[in-house]
Amino acid sequence: MSVNKVILVGRLGRDPETRYMPSGEAVTNFSIATEERWKDKSGQPQTRTEWHNITLFGKLGEIASQYLHKGGQVFIEGRIQSRKYSGKDGIERTAYDIIGNEMRMLGNSNNSHDSGGYNTAPAASNSPPPRRQASQQEPAPPPVDDIDDSIPF
Repeated sequence: MSVNKVILVGRLGRDPETRYMPSGEAVTNFSIATEERWKDKSGQPQTRTEWHNITLFGKLGEIASQYLHKGGQVFIEGRIQSRKYSGKDGIERTAYDIIGNEMRMLGNSNNSHDSGGYNTAPAASNSPPPRRQASQQEPAPPPVDDIDDSIPF
């Protein structure tokens, strides 16, 4: 068994860019920054910023393009996918992209520390909606009368 799952919460470094494949499916790309904060051995605060390239397909990409903006906070869930390319110096390199299948817009870009509010756009996902099962009420089991009340916890 193996798992390839990524969950990120970060801020957009640029507005999303959307292109369309010949099939008409949207492909939206943007980058988000995540921060890690800690104190070093001497007690001085340290910060490391990581940048992540995000790709969203279809309706999810269109929603991102419409509602996300530079500086906005976003939750992304997806998978890591690698791709090889040749740099300007001719050396082959590997880039790692996050292919998102779920997105939620968080906070707003006006207050960089606000993470509690939500934008007006709904949460979006490329996953199919969960199947509804017919509600079949099973009768509740009869109450148990032989409970020992002297249990010490």
